[in-house]
Amino acid sequence: MRKLKVLTFSTLFPSSVRPGHGIFVETRLRELMKSGEVESRVIAPVPWFPSTNPRWGDYARFAATPTREQRNGLDVLHPRYLLLPKVGMTSAPLTLALGARTAMQQLLDEGFDCDVIDAHYYYPDGVAAALLARWFGKPLVVTARGSDVNLIGRHALPRRFMRWASRVASASIGVSQSLVERMRELGLSSPLQVALRNGVDLARFHADADSTALRARLGVDGNPLLLSVGNLVPLKGHDLVLEALYLLRRQGLDARLCIIGAGPLRAELEALAERLGLAGQVRFLGAMPQDELASWYGAADMLVLASEREGWPNVLLESMACGTPVVATAVGGIPEIVEPPLTGRIVPQRTAQDLAAAAHDLWRALPPREAVCSHARRFGWQETTQGQLNLFQTIVSPCSHA
Repeated sequence: MRKLKVLTFSTLFPSSVRPGHGIFVETRLRELMKSGEVESRVIAPVPWFPSTNPRWGDYARFAATPTREQRNGLDVLHPRYLLLPKVGMTSAPLTLALGARTAMQQLLDEGFDCDVIDAHYYYPDGVAAALLARWFGKPLVVTARGSDVNLIGRHALPRRFMRWASRVASASIGVSQSLVERMRELGLSSPLQVALRNGVDLARFHADADSTALRARLGVDGNPLLLSVGNLVPLKGHDLVLEALYLLRRQGLDARLCIIGAGPLRAELEALAERLGLAGQVRFLGAMPQDELASWYGAADMLVLASEREGWPNVLLESMACGTPVVATAVGGIPEIVEPPLTGRIVPQRTAQDLAAAAHDLWRALPPREAVCSHARRFGWQETTQGQLNLFQTIVSPCSHA
C-alpha cells in the first residue's frame, strides 16, 4: 500500500522568518510523518506586502518569507494572498483560497496529487480550504484550535462560513473535547467530529535537571519562582499574574516572576510592574525558542496561566513534562490537562485574588516533580498520530491509496 498523500494547509505554520509561528501545527505534522505512512506537502500562505523594510515589523517579515522552503524535512510553499484593511475578516477566506490555488495546482503538476487536505484553524483557513477542496475535488479535514471557534465563532458571518465549510469537510477535529462541543453548539456539522489533542515533545521537555543548578545558570531566584508564558496580548492575562505576584509578596512570600513572550502589551505590562513596585521582582524575557524553554520550566516552582480562552494550551504540558506544576484558569481544554492536586490547581474565577490564593496553596504543598512529570508522559503524540491515520484512511476512498 502506497503512502497516504496529505496536504497540510494553514496560515499558522512556521517559516525561516517566523520560526515560532504556529509551531504546534508543524509539530503535529512532524509526529505524523514519523509513522512512515504519510507523504506530505505544506501550503502556508502569508499576506502580501510590498516592503521588507524592518520598520514595517510583522508586515516586513511577511514580505521576507521565501515562496518555498524546506523545514525539518517538510516541503513548504508560502503563496501570497491579499489581506485587505477593515474588510479582512470577511474577505480573507476567498483571497486566501485564490492566493493558494496556484500553489496547489503547482503541486499537482509536480505529481503530488493529494489524497486529503488537512486544514488547521477553522476561520479563515478552514473556509479557504473548503473552497480549495471544492475546486480540486479533494476530501477535507479541518482542525479547530481555540480562538477560531471560541472567539471568531461569535460573529454571525464567519460563523455562517464555518458552518458551510463544516458541511464540505468529511471530518472536523477539535484539539480538546471542549472544542468539539463548542463546534456542535455553533452548528458545525461535519459527518465525523473527533477530539485529537496535541501531544508534548517528551524528548525536548523532561525533568532530568536540578532546579537549583538551573536557577544558578539562569541567574534567577524566588520563593516561589513563578513563570508566565505566552504572547503579550490581553487574553493571556499576564496583568493578572503580575497582580497575583503583588498579592503573594504582600502575604510575606519572596515570590518572583519571569514572563516569556513578545507582543504589543510589553510596555504596558512593564509600566504595571513599576506601579505595583515589582520592577525588581519581574523579568521580561521576550520570545524564546522552544529549545530554550525547558530550562526555564525546570527552574520555576510553578507555571501560572491566566488565559481568558484556550483550546489546548501546550505550555501546561511542557511545564508538567519538566516536573513543574501549574496554576491555570478553568477554560477550554485546561480541565482535561490538569489533575488537581497532583499536577497543580485550576482556578474557577479569573481574578488576581484567586490566582494568588491557588499559587499560595500550591506553594504550601508542592507535588514531587517526578509525579508531575509522570502525568505529562501520558500525553505523548502516539495516540494522536494513530487517530489521524485512522481518520484519514476512513475518509479517503480505499481505491485511491491501495
